[in-house]
Amino acid sequence: MADGADRSPVARAAGGRAPAQAPERAMWCDERFDFQATFLQCLAKHVPNIYSAEMDPLVEKQEEMVQAAILYPLECYLFGEDPDMFLEKLQQSGTSQLCGKVFKGGETTYSCRDCAVDPTCVLCIDCFQNSIHKNHRYKMHSSTGGGFCDCGDTEAWKAGPLCSKHEPGASSSPKENSECHLNEEIMEHSRRVFPSVIKYIVDMLIWEEEEELPMELTISREKVDSYYCVLFNDEHHSYDHVIYSLQRALGCELGEAQLHTTAIDKEGRRAVKAGHYASCQEAKEEIKRHSENVSQRPLHVEVLHADVMAHQKFALRLGSWLNKLMSYSSDFRQIFCQICLKEEAGSEKPCFISKLMLWDARLHKGARKVLHELIFSSFFMEMEYKKLFAVEFVKYYKALQKEYISDDHDRVLSVTALSVQMFTVPTLARHLIEERNVITIITETLLEVLPEYLDKNDKFNFQGYSQDKLNRVYSVIFDLRYILVSKPAVWTDHLRERFLEGFVSFLRILTCMQGMEEIKRQIGQHIEVDPDWEAAIAIQMQLKNILLMFQEWCACDEELLLRSYRECHKAVMRCSTNGRSREKTVFHLCGHTLESRPYRVSADPVSIHLPLSRTLAGLHVRLSKTGAISRLHEFVSPEEFQVELLVEYPLRCLVLVAQVAAEMWRRNGLSLISQVFYYQDVKCREEMYDKDIIMLQIGASLMDPNQFLLLILQRYELADAFKKIKPTKDQDLIKQYNVLIEEMLQILIYVVGERYVPGISNVTKEDVIMREIIHLLCIEPMAHSAITKSLPENENNETGLENVIDKVATFKKPGVSGHGVYELKDECLKEFNVFFYHYTKTQHSKAEHTQKKRRKQENRDEALPPPPPPDFSPAFSNVVRILNCDVMMHILRTLLQRAVELETHLWTEAMVQMVLHLLSLGLLEEKQQLQKSPEEEVTFDFYHKATRMGSSALNAVNVLMLVEKLKRVPQLEAQKDTVNWILQMFDMVKRLREKSSLATVGATSGSEATKGDESTQDKEKAERKRKAEAARLHRQKIMAQMSALQRNFIETHKLLYENTLEAQGKDDAIMEEESTSSAIDYSRIALGPKRGPSVIEKEVLTCILCQEEQEVKFESAAMVLSACVQKSTALTQNRSRILELSGDTLDPLFMHPDLPCGTHTGSCGHVMHAACWQKYFEAIQLNFRQRLHVEQIFDLENGEYLCPLCKSLCNTVIPIVPLRAQKINSEDADAVAQILSLARWLEIVTVRISGYSVKNAKGEKQSLPPFTNKGTGSSALEFHSILSFGVQSSAKYSSSIKEMLILFATTIYRVGLKVAPNEADSRIPMMTWSTCAFTIQCIENLLETEGKPLFGSLQNRQHSGLKALVQFAAAQRTTSPQLLIQKHLIRLLGVLLPNYKGEDTPSLLEVDMFHILVAAVLSFPSLYWEDAVDLQPSSVSSAYNHLYLFHLTTLAHIMQIVISSATESPTAHSSDNSEEAQSAQSFCREVCQYTSGCFSQDIPGWLVWDCVKKGIMPYLRCAALFFHYLLGVSPPEELLQVSEEGQFKALCSYLCLPTNLFQLFHEYWDTVNPLLQRWCADPVVLSCLKGKSIAIRYPRKRNHLIELPEDYSCLLNQASQFRCPRSSDDEQKHPVLCLFCGAMLCSQNTCCQELVNGEELGACTSHALQCGAGVCMFLKIRECKVVLIEGKTRGCLYPAPYLDEYGETDPGLKRGNPLHLCQERYRKLHLLWQQHCIIEEIARSQETNQIFFGFNWQLL
Repeated sequence: MADGADRSPVARAAGGRAPAQAPERAMWCDERFDFQATFLQCLAKHVPNIYSAEMDPLVEKQEEMVQAAILYPLECYLFGEDPDMFLEKLQQSGTSQLCGKVFKGGETTYSCRDCAVDPTCVLCIDCFQNSIHKNHRYKMHSSTGGGFCDCGDTEAWKAGPLCSKHEPGASSSPKENSECHLNEEIMEHSRRVFPSVIKYIVDMLIWEEEEELPMELTISREKVDSYYCVLFNDEHHSYDHVIYSLQRALGCELGEAQLHTTAIDKEGRRAVKAGHYASCQEAKEEIKRHSENVSQRPLHVEVLHADVMAHQKFALRLGSWLNKLMSYSSDFRQIFCQICLKEEAGSEKPCFISKLMLWDARLHKGARKVLHELIFSSFFMEMEYKKLFAVEFVKYYKALQKEYISDDHDRVLSVTALSVQMFTVPTLARHLIEERNVITIITETLLEVLPEYLDKNDKFNFQGYSQDKLNRVYSVIFDLRYILVSKPAVWTDHLRERFLEGFVSFLRILTCMQGMEEIKRQIGQHIEVDPDWEAAIAIQMQLKNILLMFQEWCACDEELLLRSYRECHKAVMRCSTNGRSREKTVFHLCGHTLESRPYRVSADPVSIHLPLSRTLAGLHVRLSKTGAISRLHEFVSPEEFQVELLVEYPLRCLVLVAQVAAEMWRRNGLSLISQVFYYQDVKCREEMYDKDIIMLQIGASLMDPNQFLLLILQRYELADAFKKIKPTKDQDLIKQYNVLIEEMLQILIYVVGERYVPGISNVTKEDVIMREIIHLLCIEPMAHSAITKSLPENENNETGLENVIDKVATFKKPGVSGHGVYELKDECLKEFNVFFYHYTKTQHSKAEHTQKKRRKQENRDEALPPPPPPDFSPAFSNVVRILNCDVMMHILRTLLQRAVELETHLWTEAMVQMVLHLLSLGLLEEKQQLQKSPEEEVTFDFYHKATRMGSSALNAVNVLMLVEKLKRVPQLEAQKDTVNWILQMFDMVKRLREKSSLATVGATSGSEATKGDESTQDKEKAERKRKAEAARLHRQKIMAQMSALQRNFIETHKLLYENTLEAQGKDDAIMEEESTSSAIDYSRIALGPKRGPSVIEKEVLTCILCQEEQEVKFESAAMVLSACVQKSTALTQNRSRILELSGDTLDPLFMHPDLPCGTHTGSCGHVMHAACWQKYFEAIQLNFRQRLHVEQIFDLENGEYLCPLCKSLCNTVIPIVPLRAQKINSEDADAVAQILSLARWLEIVTVRISGYSVKNAKGEKQSLPPFTNKGTGSSALEFHSILSFGVQSSAKYSSSIKEMLILFATTIYRVGLKVAPNEADSRIPMMTWSTCAFTIQCIENLLETEGKPLFGSLQNRQHSGLKALVQFAAAQRTTSPQLLIQKHLIRLLGVLLPNYKGEDTPSLLEVDMFHILVAAVLSFPSLYWEDAVDLQPSSVSSAYNHLYLFHLTTLAHIMQIVISSATESPTAHSSDNSEEAQSAQSFCREVCQYTSGCFSQDIPGWLVWDCVKKGIMPYLRCAALFFHYLLGVSPPEELLQVSEEGQFKALCSYLCLPTNLFQLFHEYWDTVNPLLQRWCADPVVLSCLKGKSIAIRYPRKRNHLIELPEDYSCLLNQASQFRCPRSSDDEQKHPVLCLFCGAMLCSQNTCCQELVNGEELGACTSHALQCGAGVCMFLKIRECKVVLIEGKTRGCLYPAPYLDEYGETDPGLKRGNPLHLCQERYRKLHLLWQQHCIIEEIARSQETNQIFFGFNWQLL
């Protein structure tokens, strides 16, 4: 859609035609003409022509024509001058204070928890970044779309309503002054233009005729037979179904069908066929036929005339034009709103805006979007008109909601979604309640849309409900919540009446829910089908906060509270009257009688849904809290009150829960268990379970305590259990009784002990939350999110946790994984109540166990008495009387007596524990009362009742005596400490009673008693201590015995241990020797004649599959390491380089110094026999073939499998080749040293190579290199002279080792080049050397990054993997033709020795020298090959070969560094004149001379030396690793620790280099000089020195993951500005960030899919192929998740490195807390990449979460 910015060229084009059209435009705009008629004529003339090609529209061209023919003239008339200039002036003259940005789906919104009036008040990212809320407690969320930014709305924010951009002083003018107002002429024009434009838009959008246009838009010309078959969007049919239907009906291609479907989904409709009426009608029928099936209605298709389609499309374009215009001026907005709201005089018809609203459900998606944006940009930006719009909205509320409920589009696309923008504005909400009675309207709507769910008793019954419909009904419930969000501060009579009217209407809904979905216990057979229960519970959840809000509103005003209570009481009574017809029954116990109606939960219908009773309980508590309860009798007389009836239903509900626990309702299926779960769950309990307990407390406070307990006994069906009856033998029945008694006792504990409710006692909300948190943390330390989930949320989605958590807990930060947890402070442990009413059974036992364990550790007794509860408020003070009434005493006495008499089947330990708890509560209550008041005022006589005899019989006992007897019951050992505590409490209460009557006597006896108590306590403590000490000594004794046995075992199995520890011992011995030896230790040199001995250990390895041991030998059967070969870009220096996806033509011999893509081999270090591994792999294959339907995590065809032990992903095995012992005879070495100089060695090598060339060329004349002339004797002798310095026979490998060598080499070749396996390919050896070199470089890079020493710090898996890899690379040569190896060697030497240079030999600056070194060293033995015998160089020969090859590559590498890295002018001056600096200086002079002055000799020597020393370090470190693993020579001590200077010297010593590296050039000057000249003359070198090309600088930069901002909102900001480069629309995308290179991509979207080798790949997958050779790491910004992907088919989610202040990640931004970068976790991600463990992580993740198999990673 065009806007001001992109309209100028069009305007110019129109301006170009202006003179020709001037008269016409002047006439069109003439005052005397009827504007509307002229305007419509113009549209009738142009619109059908502009939008004529709807099947394949040229959007830019259409837009150009619209501008030129219609909009430009219209704007000229409206503004009276050039539109662009006018709008520019208008824009600069001032902006609105309201931001008004409309959110799209997925966009990030911010809400301030400190300042927002409610959670719906949000800011867009720009306003948030420029507001004060950035430093407050904010929340981030992804918008579902359709809302708008509340910046500037003073009613939405308690503070900081304006961001710095929208503050009045922010724009050029101080406030909206006269400049911002339009002049009268423009206002007049607007009043003429807008009505016509708006009427046209409304008429066209609600136009129903498919073939005809309104008369005024019809031109006299004949009607053309041109129609479109138009397909409309719906939410029932899937994408694929629509594509299939179109393909079948229209016979179109898949691509075309996909294009249509995407457009339909985006715009809401699309012309899919053009033509004559008949053909379009036929297409319509076909589409309907193909899209209809048994479960789905057909797609919505219409045949529209081309002109109708054109005008409807232009109407939307005009809507967008108006929308744009609204943003420029408040005057435009006001005129627009006035016209839209204007009703025709004397007409019943609704105004324009109401017409559109009422038609909304019938509009297609695109039209709705335009309409809603227009409402946002006009009505919602002007407070006065927002109010008038809200009044219109409420006027048609019922109709709109009914339309929405029967519609199938998402809520976001419905006009009803705008309710949140109006109902949450406090003044507006109050106005709508007061003037428009909105609460009543909403509640009536709710009842009107649910009539089909009412049964014959007018109760809801949601059996066979439609989930989709109910989800739509919830939107009405949300509206009720929105309107109640902010309570009024001031109540007027009118507001009170209206609210009460609304409340009564709401009670009608609750009446339909009271007792709904009654259930009856199944007896005999199990229920056949579980009834639908989810809908009723879901509605209960939705209503939970609304019920609380109504109660809060009522509590704001005393008069209102009392009147609401009366209404609610009436409603409860109306619901409770039915079923009163039965006769009353009488129940006697302990001399007390209860008359009640017969009812049994186990036989009669019962319902868990009692919202009316619970609302009454809520109001009653609020009456108590406010003190208004004293006036209750004025509103509800005591006769009417009928407390027994009020208690009846909640009590039945609690009995139902008890009976479910006793498994009496097993035959009723899972639905009941689920309902009971939610009844007590945190999501529902506030308005279900908690309120039922409160209702029982109300009953206990108002009824006679004995009557109350008799009622409870009767309802729990336990009347017989407490009478003296003959016990039954039925074990099931006994168990049932026991559970019911336990459940009943628990409820009695709650009724008496649970007082933490404001109104029941004098506590605050903070106290309640603190208590909840304390009890949660008594179970175990918990994360912030876990605590939040376990606390109920209020209407603002807040739990109040942050305000109190620091008072009760301390926060413990997380490590690199896991999350932070809160631990309870010690001083809060005294608040622990083992019978806390919100504990589930599991939590109860876990908490009890934890607390007892803690007390035991602290050497304290294990008693867990209840903490002293707060006092009941006056209205509830009578509740405690149930503790000391006769029936309670009878219950306690009966149960204790059963325990003492050991009637095993009639009591349980849990029951006794509860009895003891009730006793504790009674004693605590009496103690507290006695401490507060004089004894004569205390009527609570629990002590007296508990010490009174149960009867006058001789064997009668009292409660106290029974408690004392409990100590002797062996089964109750665990309760002993509690019993002692209770006995002490009895004693204390007794003393308090006596103290008040006999103060003096009491004092002495009291102190004695205390002493007695103390002495018994001390004795117990001492006893405990003694036991603990005895246990400790016993443990010590056992440990001593075990270690003696261990020593004995080691002695008897000495050999075993010697073998295992041999290598370790040798290392230690060498270390000891070294400490005593001289400064230079010759055993620690790897190259040359002074090479140290190889440390060879006898390797005895155990196969992880068969557990058998085997020594690794050349002739033995092969043993292998599981390994994974993968391509890698971890070291690349140039991410922009395009990688070859297929290696068919690739030459891998030379690695570019960029290291663009290497082949890495990693191992998990687990060993198997080759034969065992093959059997294992075959078994996996067989298993897979038998389970074809199961998707595999790994690709068996490519040799993938999971390591049998650690489940790492592997795709091959490395054969373990033993290290061959190499000993150098020092005399031989000295003798050779006399003859074999570098020059002589080069000569011999050259002659040998030339000899081979002559042989191979069958006598062809070879031009020999220049320095063969200096040779003595004939070339025939010279050809064999290489052998004269020592040879030995090659190692003979067993056939299985050879087989494994070939297998592994082929895998490297296949994976590294992405080609089919071919054992004979000439590139196999090259790939072997390459992976060896690249893996070493990766490990060196990793050690350097982590700051670890070069040797001694490798993980075991890296060490064994590298060792096996290097030995394999050396051995692989024997499986390839030696001629081939020689060819490769000659090409390698061509880089170092220019006389071997061929056409394809790269320049010195275009190769990585370490790769050359590895390949040359490993291929060099091929020169020893003879036809008759298989020879290889002896130790002395190879020592010199290695030395000279290494020195040559080192010289070449120094040259690379000098040319590429030492060419900068110095930044700092240094007067370093060391020997190294002087050598560097003289070397530079030579280079300058050879490059004809291209290399500047002004560069100081110290700088060159500094560059060389730093630049060569990684190369030397890699070489040291390579030679160590190749030869087994121990490295110097300095390389086992991190030290910059010591490390360089040690490396030089180990690698036989002078510490002044330039001495190498002087030492070999005669030989090197010609090489140097040839190197300097290389065109690439000269080009680099002249600055025409750029070479890699050394040392290469270490790769890191990209730098991420510390604050996550910065990333969200970046994402909000992201625009997909391939998509023109402004739909929100899924931006993802590549963590390797920082590219932002558009994920999971068709616009960015690419075709790679004929496959459709998503943006991430195709990017990964280039950026990470198929392996990559992305951050999904809007979801705060990291995605790891590998190849096209695998990936997994990984926690993002962003944590909130509680140390937790927030995937999906569900919690929305501010997030900050955790460096440790980001470093962990970096290591995952650099250690090449991404594939492994993906495989592990997919194995544990097989849920992701459904995800198509290819299209990510």
